[in-house]
Amino acid sequence: MFRRLHDNAATVTITIDGVTTKAAVGESVAAALLASGDPRCRQTPVSGAPRAPYCLMGVCFDCLMEIDGEASRQACMVTVREGMAVKRSPRPAPMTP
Repeated sequence: MFRRLHDNAATVTITIDGVTTKAAVGESVAAALLASGDPRCRQTPVSGAPRAPYCLMGVCFDCLMEIDGEASRQACMVTVREGMAVKRSPRPAPMTP
């Protein structure tokens, strides 16, 4: 569905949930995720529905991921770098009263 407009761009290697993938230098983690073919970032707390990057400008918080061990980072606001480790956020446990 998504493809890079410039395939000749310099790349870096990142891992998404332990799977190695190439990302264009200067693109966001969210853009790399979309280009990877599996855009899921997290699951919603109530229904577990998958969420993907939406606004790509830091407003909606649908792209929250664990990036280099730091949870709840907005993937659209983080630029990829060589060796970056990205993990999809697990479904949070239900809240109890």
